[in-house]
Amino acid sequence: MKNFALIGAAGYIAPRHMKAIKDTGNDLVAALDPNDSVGIIDSHFPEAHFFTEFERFDRHIDKRCRAGGARIDYMSICSPNYLHDSHMRFVLRSGADAICEKPLVLNPWNIDGLVEMEQDTGQRINTILQLRVHPSIIVLRDKVRAEATRGRKHEVDLAYITSRGRWYLQSWKGDTRKSGGIATNIGVHFFDMLHFLFGALQDNRVHLNEPTKAAGYLEYEHARCRWFLSLDVNDVPEAPREAGQRTYRSITIDGEEIEFSGGFTDLHTRSYEEILAGRGFGVEENRVAIETVSAIREMRPAGPDTMTHPFVGKAA
Repeated sequence: MKNFALIGAAGYIAPRHMKAIKDTGNDLVAALDPNDSVGIIDSHFPEAHFFTEFERFDRHIDKRCRAGGARIDYMSICSPNYLHDSHMRFVLRSGADAICEKPLVLNPWNIDGLVEMEQDTGQRINTILQLRVHPSIIVLRDKVRAEATRGRKHEVDLAYITSRGRWYLQSWKGDTRKSGGIATNIGVHFFDMLHFLFGALQDNRVHLNEPTKAAGYLEYEHARCRWFLSLDVNDVPEAPREAGQRTYRSITIDGEEIEFSGGFTDLHTRSYEEILAGRGFGVEENRVAIETVSAIREMRPAGPDTMTHPFVGKAA
């Protein structure tokens, strides 16, 4: 049994990490969040120590580190995006390995500093790239690799609409300096998936970039991809929206819909199993996706062209 600590216990994604820690037979012994609305801990680890002040959490971790057998083996990071870099550094300095939620960092140059920290401390950073362990995505990647010798590029359309209320733009997620913007906050794992499936990135264009929606074109070694992301329920296609559906996810490859909506509930547990077995995804495996979203954030949207996603006109 490994000892875990968790930073960001009140966040949306934290319960999935708590469940993964429990499902893999390990123990959460300490958690931190400035917000004390963390009753969810009782469903998983009611004996965990909880702190609302980083300084007291730091002291607790340090005391455990000096106590030998009670030391922390892993710390899971579920804090706001802009704090990930600092929190990973704290974890490594504390003699633990990190498990960090997406996005690993906001800017690609931060990756180089984390590589140096790993070398200096001898500890490791693992990241949650959950789509890489989705069974349907793995099968699809193997199929793409088997067909790669044919030399043609797949035509891909990606649309992800996950409606959010007015609270979103008032939270840290609505602040580009803290979240990285919509492409980073809700799109980075899809962009990582595209790189995972189709190889090296060759072209990156942006056609739309607003606080609640973005769209563009990405060309990879084995695919051309039009993409659209939105937080606006009005962008959900009419039929599913009228049926009460507030989330819409669609990926087509060469005109064929790829079904992978199922199997998401246990992807964090699967990710933890891989990390604990020494097969986690490290810092460098995040580089292409972080470079992609960082570039999207800074680009001025171009006018529509033949590779503009069809939802862009509807979202105008």
